[in-house]
Amino acid sequence: GLTLIANSKGYKSIIVMPETQTKEKIDTLRSIGADLRLVPAKPYKDPDNYIKFSERLAKEIYKKNNGNTIWANQFDNTANLNGHYNNTGKEIWNQTKGKIDGFICSSGTGGTIAGVGKALKEKNNKVKIYLSDPKGSALYNFIKFNELKIEGNSITEGIGNSRITANFKEAPIDGAYSINDHEALTEIYKLIENEGLCLGTSSGINIAGAIKLAKELGPGKTIVTVLCDKSDRYHSKLFNKEFLIKNNLPIPNWL
Repeated sequence: GLTLIANSKGYKSIIVMPETQTKEKIDTLRSIGADLRLVPAKPYKDPDNYIKFSERLAKEIYKKNNGNTIWANQFDNTANLNGHYNNTGKEIWNQTKGKIDGFICSSGTGGTIAGVGKALKEKNNKVKIYLSDPKGSALYNFIKFNELKIEGNSITEGIGNSRITANFKEAPIDGAYSINDHEALTEIYKLIENEGLCLGTSSGINIAGAIKLAKELGPGKTIVTVLCDKSDRYHSKLFNKEFLIKNNLPIPNWL
């Protein structure tokens, strides 16, 4: 998104990301003109973590260009959550005509769950806001036990976190579910087969969580989540039989 906007404005965009991201994501960014910098995957506490690397790079370019440079800082720039507060949350409220009982989604930057959560809670404090968290993230344990503890791992990308971002800090969360990859992929394949929806791993985590929340709240409730990615970003994982077998994951019956 940032690269497309930069292109339209005549700006140069530099994207820093871990080299462990799927080839599909890397190829897409390069094909639309991003100056892509791939770095080894490091935990946030490491000075060479991709977020810290991008901050240093932005500061270097800022000095070199005498300004005229911004660091998007999507995890801790609260313009992120404000966008969802002013737009996504209001859209959900209006489209459901206020008849919403629960909202659930995963958290990468934390902007969606914080912004939407705040907007919905202002309209009706009884709306339940839940986190759907992949394995390998510490956020589930933080919500449930106030402890940033990581358990397990996941093939998902871009969601889950080992720290509390400035955006996530603002989220009015009532509860959380920990979702494993088996649960997420099962829902992804069901939706391809039954609904013709080709969704990615973040959407799978969200849907699996929404099902859990629907069961917890009971019949007659309206649950909303976000289908935030498509399967074409993850073909090398979702439809790679060898990869799925190696990781002990469900295999769609058409492979």
